[in-house]
Amino acid sequence: MSPGEQTYAAAGVSLVTAEAVVARLQAAVDSTRTPGVVGAFGAFAGLYALDERRLLAASTDGVGSKLVLARRAGKLRWCGIDLVAHGVNDVLTTGAEPLFFLDYVAAATIDPEEVTELVEGAAEACRAAGCAILGGETAELPGVYREGEIDFAGTIVGLVDRDRVIDGSRVAAGDVVVGLPSAGIHANGFSLVRRIVGDDPFDADLLLPPTRCYLDDVRAFRLRADVRALAHVTGGGIAGNLSRVLPPGLGAVVDPTAWERPPVFAWLAEHGVPEEELRRVFNIGIGYCAIVPAGDVTPHDRVIGGIEPGEGVTWADA
Repeated sequence: MSPGEQTYAAAGVSLVTAEAVVARLQAAVDSTRTPGVVGAFGAFAGLYALDERRLLAASTDGVGSKLVLARRAGKLRWCGIDLVAHGVNDVLTTGAEPLFFLDYVAAATIDPEEVTELVEGAAEACRAAGCAILGGETAELPGVYREGEIDFAGTIVGLVDRDRVIDGSRVAAGDVVVGLPSAGIHANGFSLVRRIVGDDPFDADLLLPPTRCYLDDVRAFRLRADVRALAHVTGGGIAGNLSRVLPPGLGAVVDPTAWERPPVFAWLAEHGVPEEELRRVFNIGIGYCAIVPAGDVTPHDRVIGGIEPGEGVTWADA
């Protein structure tokens, strides 16, 4: 990698460190396990038995440093959409339907207009998903946050019947991976994007479109196909997230030429982000993956790979 190349690590973010933190937390998390917990730690959403028939699915996340550029561009409403869409997409990987959302807004000094923009964006996304906002927390924390910046995080809870759970356990060799297109970068990798932008003007329509919510796509897909696994492509890219839903002994081979990338990824490449880093950090145009039997796909589906004996995800051009 040449000195002029832009990387996530050079922007101050280490995916390796993030993975190590999760590994260290696992023992503490496992020590709290109760009979209601279903599945293992580390999935896109946690599952908890509400009763013998139904499971709650829950996920917590934040918008991250995309907020910095969104403030500059006057697009905080888009970040409200980001947060809800991200959470819905996470709980959706289990087959769950979203029920309710709670948010957390924090800053050194609260600006009511900025908070309103964020919450109105979240409300727009919740209405589209049929998800209620039950409440949240707004905190002023001078000394914790830098003056002028804001943080936005939230939790979504959904519901799924046990016999409708999607967990990857039925994935088999010969299945195919169908990719659903992203709107662009979504909400991951913005520490690197901000390093590239610096203090220069930028195209908000290119860099900041909100995360696409895949709820309607997956609902429609499940009506006509046996959806065996779902992966939300966030930090870690296609390989890092698709591998999370593959059972032991099976891997996926993905063809990176099987779809057309949104223009923002060419912009990133032009600004020094190498192809390896694009694949490792960003969704490169695929925001969600579904694994289905080969016989269930139609000519309208974008098949981007297949399931074979092995481990993890490999690229067909490697």
